[in-house]
Amino acid sequence: MHVNRVSRARRRGALLAAAALLGSVGAATGPASAAPYGEVTAAKAAPTRPDCSSAYRIEQTLDGGTTWRMCWRYDTESGLILDKVSYRPKGEPRPIRVINSAKLAQIHVPYDDGRAEYDDLTGAGFGWGLQNIKGAECPGGTVRKVKVPEMGTFNGLCTTTRSRGHAYRLANDLGSKVWQAQGKDLLLYTVNKVSWYEYITEWRFSSDGTIAAGVGATGKLAPDDYNGTDGRGWPIGKGARDYATSHSHNVFWRLDFGLDGSNKGRVEQYDSKVTPPRRNGAPKVRTTRTPVTRELAGDARTMRWWRVVSARGRNKDGHPRSYEIVPGPSAKHAGRGFTRHDIYFTQNRACEQFASNNIRDCGQGAPKSVDGWVNGENLVNPVVWVNIGFHHIARDEDQQPMPVHWQGFQLAPRDVTAMNPLTPADLAGQNGHHNHGS
Repeated sequence: MHVNRVSRARRRGALLAAAALLGSVGAATGPASAAPYGEVTAAKAAPTRPDCSSAYRIEQTLDGGTTWRMCWRYDTESGLILDKVSYRPKGEPRPIRVINSAKLAQIHVPYDDGRAEYDDLTGAGFGWGLQNIKGAECPGGTVRKVKVPEMGTFNGLCTTTRSRGHAYRLANDLGSKVWQAQGKDLLLYTVNKVSWYEYITEWRFSSDGTIAAGVGATGKLAPDDYNGTDGRGWPIGKGARDYATSHSHNVFWRLDFGLDGSNKGRVEQYDSKVTPPRRNGAPKVRTTRTPVTRELAGDARTMRWWRVVSARGRNKDGHPRSYEIVPGPSAKHAGRGFTRHDIYFTQNRACEQFASNNIRDCGQGAPKSVDGWVNGENLVNPVVWVNIGFHHIARDEDQQPMPVHWQGFQLAPRDVTAMNPLTPADLAGQNGHHNHGS
């Protein structure tokens, strides 16, 4: 894959030159990194104006009454960026801000034989590889125009809804009634091509307040990598002639939380310990809370989890609002300092934007990866970096085209609302207690 990634960077330079000569760059019908939200004229401005102009605003009311609102923009390194993400559950007087900014922060791809290693966002032209999406790929939705600076305008962002199965199900104690609802998510996605791979960057927003982020890798196996005969590859095709070199995809996301509109917040770590039964007793579990007051490089363990807690907001029960970070399955890669941990909490710095090969200017001698930014600072305005790894040992079924393999995580609301925001009206009075028969 190395030869093709290098040639892709060269092709990108040629395309930029051609665009300049031919004047092929389109009008600003999509977001550019220099003007993220488009222009808002003075005539349109008002004290209650939205966070962004209509071209870059997404608003969707889902079944059950929850409304999600956010702004989007596009960057030639990160790709799709979501800003000012909020949701308004049924019964809440106003939208609840969740995230200031959310985006991909790196796709790090090291090969098992040590001969190649890539940073696909900042070193292999990820943002310039935005693909056009046809209507059939966005069923029931809208394909939005995206302006890629210096490259032109693409039909590049799908916004739609997609069924997710049961949102809840509850049978009453007498077995005479069932409450159930089928859920739909707001789905946003783009596709970016890097050499032979195509990355689907997906964000899902559920009616219960859950946010899910995922990257799906598809496309095809690199044909010039069929040489892994040193025991680090897998036979592809007939016999044992061609071996696809195994490699990893270490995907990072950067989340700048802004719960209830405040940049400040606190992070907490929870660990549960199981005590084996003694004599005829039963096992017991004790859960402890550890405030994370300084920057942290954290590792996932059984019965360990983290949450980001609002500095100002409480639900109707008086409990602080928070979001729990729920990592998906991950194969942690220990080859680099920044890949050795599953999650990082750092103090917000505008220049710290990419988990590795950071191309922003943080000053002379500043670290270039997220592990170097964990240096003991007080954590007042936390940024969360989530690392989910996938070790890709190819198989015959990966050709051709390669089935999508997903890696990602969820953000689950914890005490954001006093009850499930989808609670049916005839169960709404059962907050903190249970009525017999229901």
